[in-house]
Amino acid sequence: MSAAEHSKSELLIAVIARMLDGLGHVAVGASSPIPGAAALLARARAKKHLRVSVLGSLRHNDFTDGAREIFDCAAQGRIDAFFLGGGQIDGAANVNLVGLGEYPDLNKRFPGSYGSAYLYFLVPRVILFRPEHSRRVLVPKVDFISAPGVSAPGIYRPGGPYALVTERSVFSFEREQGRFRLHSIHAGETAASIAENTGFDYDSPASVPETPPPSAETLALIRGDVGADIAEVYPRFAREILTAG
Repeated sequence: MSAAEHSKSELLIAVIARMLDGLGHVAVGASSPIPGAAALLARARAKKHLRVSVLGSLRHNDFTDGAREIFDCAAQGRIDAFFLGGGQIDGAANVNLVGLGEYPDLNKRFPGSYGSAYLYFLVPRVILFRPEHSRRVLVPKVDFISAPGVSAPGIYRPGGPYALVTERSVFSFEREQGRFRLHSIHAGETAASIAENTGFDYDSPASVPETPPPSAETLALIRGDVGADIAEVYPRFAREILTAG
């Protein structure tokens, strides 16, 4: 793959990294190779003036109490961005990490919520990341709200959804309106293909811009220092996805 070409994973890493510019501390949870690589890319471009905490890493995580310390930092206002995914995500940015069907008689169980709702309320910039962009995942209404996207007036909530990044597009989240707005579409997609594969309603500009591809400099960082750094936690991802030449 030449420097001008890029994989879908490299595009998503570059997209997310741009959302982290200017922040002070980004935390990345478990099973998150693309968000983790994006955070490390943002740090590389910030010349180290960004703290990145990647769970499971010895080199890029100075927590001494594991995941519990993330919760402490979030409560103290010391985490600027975090990432959440979900088996289902709806148009109000509600996340379902519990399962499908009517609770408690679920047809399918997901891994569980852990501290997702807690962090969703406290971290100012929560980026929802779900590679699969289909009506199976992006639904009109989640079967179970394990982490709510919006709260009633008067509820103390400094944190909440900032954006949704998928394999097809980027949505921004309008907190006052409580709904998503289509921000950009990736190369090869159209406004019609996004609507066809999205189960919830959203706002959209008259002309939807294409997501900017990663620059040659960004690709060099991803395939160099960032790929080497993320390999500590996700060696298979680094080997199979980030190898290029």
